[in-house]
Amino acid sequence: HPGQPRQHWEGQFADAGVRVLLTDRPEGDPGLPRCERVLHLTRGRAGADDDRAPYLAPGLRPARLAYLMYTSGSTGVPKGVATTHGDILALAADRRWDGDEHERVLLHSSIAFDASTYELWVPLLRGGTVVVAPPGDADPEVLRTAVRRHGVTALWLTAGLFHHLADLDPGFFAGLRAVWAGGDAVSPQAAARVLRAHPGLTLGNGYGPTETTTFAASYVTAEADDLAGGVLPIGRPLDGMRAHVLDAALRPAAPGVVAELYVSGAGVARGYAGRAGLTASRFVACPFDAGERMYRTGDLVRRG
Repeated sequence: HPGQPRQHWEGQFADAGVRVLLTDRPEGDPGLPRCERVLHLTRGRAGADDDRAPYLAPGLRPARLAYLMYTSGSTGVPKGVATTHGDILALAADRRWDGDEHERVLLHSSIAFDASTYELWVPLLRGGTVVVAPPGDADPEVLRTAVRRHGVTALWLTAGLFHHLADLDPGFFAGLRAVWAGGDAVSPQAAARVLRAHPGLTLGNGYGPTETTTFAASYVTAEADDLAGGVLPIGRPLDGMRAHVLDAALRPAAPGVVAELYVSGAGVARGYAGRAGLTASRFVACPFDAGERMYRTGDLVRRG
């Protein structure tokens, strides 16, 4: 993330063992972290390697690592979540993206934020279009202009930004077919306000930590009357994922009883890079499926 301080980057570089940095910053930029090799992108001019034949990585398999994405570190040292190609494919293949709602998705999140996995790979791997927002913070007018000028059909927002736009101007969402929000509890009052202003719009409440590849569950509706309760549900697991509401002894909790949420199945990351002990404590054996792991989210939920 370009807004992070240099020491933050350098900590991630050292932790991940980064050897090559690809950047569009000029050579000698003091803000760049130290790296074994730096490749500079030059806009508008062919690079030195452009005469080489295209390179395809040999032996690429779903279980191979696709990226390390670092947590914010709000509860300690940032951790590199090891996500595989299969995890990303599982997200992109989910039936929630069927139809034409997610045909043109706005990419405005930082690549260092897991929402970008949805914004980038869901449309590209399903034959859709990624509309890249101008660089900078998610200013409402910039987002509104991008949505209308480029025919964006789907937009993901943090819960905080969604609430702000719903209060500021529910008409902001005109022209969209789907709006997804998450990262925190989504207000049902704000959601109902937006749906009443835009009949036919689909609203999704997406839940999932980085360790479950962006989304582990979702609640989707187009009806404002569905949102009369005080809490917007996190909904049902994505295809191939399973949600377990378990007590301290890893026994299923009865419906309506608050307990911890564990997630297993497709999309559960490999673990934390270089942190075997922490990985073992958070990615635990699933007692319901032999050989399966489940991620301990730390979130308290109850089954409706």
